[in-house]
Amino acid sequence: MCLHCIGVNEDYVKMNYLLVSCVSFSSLSFIGYSISYFTSSHMKTEFERFKLKKFGVFVIVAETIGALGLLAGLLYAPILLLSSAGLAILMLLGLIIRIKSKDSFWVSSPAIFYMILNAYIVYLGCNQ
Repeated sequence: MCLHCIGVNEDYVKMNYLLVSCVSFSSLSFIGYSISYFTSSHMKTEFERFKLKKFGVFVIVAETIGALGLLAGLLYAPILLLSSAGLAILMLLGLIIRIKSKDSFWVSSPAIFYMILNAYIVYLGCNQ
């Protein structure tokens, strides 16, 4: 069926698929990371290594709220923008901590990836 024939902008539909895909991937990743904090000792060890043990639960709760906010944001755009911007900032802070800890690029790459992904979600959300 030709979407253009019935008055639907095909670029808008493609943008929505891209937005939903990015949001789904980011949200599920952060939920998985949050779960792993409570099921894996490695995650807690990382916070200890960064001398941030007392902030571990706070960061995980912030990531979980951000992940759920991304999903809710598919229905209400301001929540999407707030959640994705918050997660991008959280990943920027994580990247700064990894740089200060002299972690390699390879080890730091997930923080870079999720920072860029969530900044891109902000961009897509602003252009809907």
